[in-house]
Amino acid sequence: MKRSILEKIFSAPAEILEKGVEIGKDIGHDIENEKPIQEAEEYWRTLGPGLTTGAADDDPSGIATYSQAGASRGFGLIWLSLFTFPFMAAVQEMCARIGLATGVGLAANIKRHFSKKVLFICTLLLLFANVFNIGADLGAMAKSTQLIWPSISFTFLVIGFAVLSLILQIFIPYKQYSKYLKYLALILFAYVFSAFAVKINWLDVFQHTVIPVLHFNKEEVILICAILGTTISPYLFFWQTSQEVEEQILKGEKTEEERKIKTTPADIHKMRIDVWSGMFFSNMIMFFIIAACAGALYTNGIINIDSASDAALALRPFAGDFTFFLFAVGVVGVGLLAIPVLAGSASYALSESFGWKSGLYRKLKQATAFYGVIILALVLGIVLNFVGLDPIKALVYAAVLNGLISPIVLFLIVKIGSSEEIMGQYKNKKIGRIVGWFTVILLSIVSLVTIFFLFK
Repeated sequence: MKRSILEKIFSAPAEILEKGVEIGKDIGHDIENEKPIQEAEEYWRTLGPGLTTGAADDDPSGIATYSQAGASRGFGLIWLSLFTFPFMAAVQEMCARIGLATGVGLAANIKRHFSKKVLFICTLLLLFANVFNIGADLGAMAKSTQLIWPSISFTFLVIGFAVLSLILQIFIPYKQYSKYLKYLALILFAYVFSAFAVKINWLDVFQHTVIPVLHFNKEEVILICAILGTTISPYLFFWQTSQEVEEQILKGEKTEEERKIKTTPADIHKMRIDVWSGMFFSNMIMFFIIAACAGALYTNGIINIDSASDAALALRPFAGDFTFFLFAVGVVGVGLLAIPVLAGSASYALSESFGWKSGLYRKLKQATAFYGVIILALVLGIVLNFVGLDPIKALVYAAVLNGLISPIVLFLIVKIGSSEEIMGQYKNKKIGRIVGWFTVILLSIVSLVTIFFLFK
């Protein structure tokens, strides 16, 4: 029997409401599905200088050092990937906070609050170490490329990679260039994939990760110094601080005073997410490189690895062509990321020391001296590959050199970051000061012991 007109009228709202509830459920389901995507997108937008700095830390020098640690010590030193993380992250956060709170780079802060002698010692040591590192990285990138395309000459590759790096830094606007560096960082996942391509006893790996093992001998002390030097590196300190300033300028904060005033607790919070994420990513890659080389090489009696190229070749019989390819391509990709950071950090330091106009946001004509230092650093890096420098062993030596320089620069960072007069409300909290000074003491002890063994 058909419903009356009155029944239809009164039942309509209920039907409409029921239909609305169904539609609402569908919309809610869609929103629920989209929420994780939106959160992931927001997180990716938050990442910037911290991610780039963390990825640049795993440069060819770092890859070679971690490969050697895995091949020569097995899982014995993998605990360093966990141990160094909080110290590395705390230090880089200090550097980023210095940039945000003062509106200028690290060298400019050292110049204002310490003697010129201290400034020039730090700057010259940084330049020397970075040029050495650039030369070693260019050589490693060329060697790795030759593993895949043996017919391409070493000379052509070294010069080609240097020129490509210069073109990207000089002629691409900073807004685009920073995005390029950010996406290039993802190539480091190659080392995660390579570790899972190797047969590894993961229970053994995690036991060594949480239970440190240390043998006090010359080789191990030098290797630990190299690992600390390539993980907590001086060039990252200068780069991180200056990149935070570049990001402020990108938002339209042109003057130093404007940058200081407009920095908010929300900016500090976003920076902290960025920095700690970037440093976690960096140490995660260290973990997987050591694990892959320990699982494939150490267990098969291959303990002499001088470079990432050697590691790739040695892995090939045990892990196959895919892992070999990942290691080789990874070196080239991360080298393209790290070399601009090495050259750029040296240029920031020198430019701020001498009061030159600086910044990747400026054009070549606006900051001739700044770009001139970048060009000079890369030219010297090229030359180092043709004056008898062994690009393979130079990688680990560069990491050791960084380990000797780090305590000096880090001492100044903790002093600046803990000063209320300089930092205002953004100075280091008590836990930050404790971690900072402990890191200075730790690196100083390792450096002194390394010097003792080197000259013994």
